Amino acid sequence: MTATHREPGTVGSWTVDREPFDSPTAAELWRAYYTEVSDRWYQLHEDHGTDPAELEREIAATRWTELSPPSGVLLVARYGGEPVGTAGVRLLDTATAELKRVFLRTDMRGKGGGAILIDAAEQAARSLGAARIVLDTRRDLVEARAMYARLGYKESTPHNDEMYAECWYRKDL
Repeated sequence: MTATHREPGTVGSWTVDREPFDSPTAAELWRAYYTEVSDRWYQLHEDHGTDPAELEREIAATRWTELSPPSGVLLVARYGGEPVGTAGVRLLDTATAELKRVFLRTDMRGKGGGAILIDAAEQAARSLGAARIVLDTRRDLVEARAMYARLGYKESTPHNDEMYAECWYRKDL
């Protein structure tokens, strides 16, 4: 699956393709994702950044095998050919997919890539047979929450007990 989109007035174009969850590109984007969300949490709650050793332990301990076929997919967004973001989709049951680890590098936000990446994730969820998609996030990730609302996601009851989850959303596909 490849989705391509050029924003009016831009030089580059967006593409979204499937990517192995354990590729070097995925690892680079995972690191950027974890660094940002961890630093934001620690700054908000403890007034300091993430301890680099802790970050490395968490990255090393995280395995995203559920974002691989046959019941999952990792998508990588590229802008002008450069990898700049990710979104994962995994089936929770035969009708429900979960959106995981949606991320765009900070320098790429506001260029339309978030909506393009989410649209590609929704298409991937449909291709896995899902009729609905759910996600969780934190309250402090206000940009993400605003984007989900703009894209038709509605707040819902919790579908998991993830330690850092504070808000849950769903959308019928």
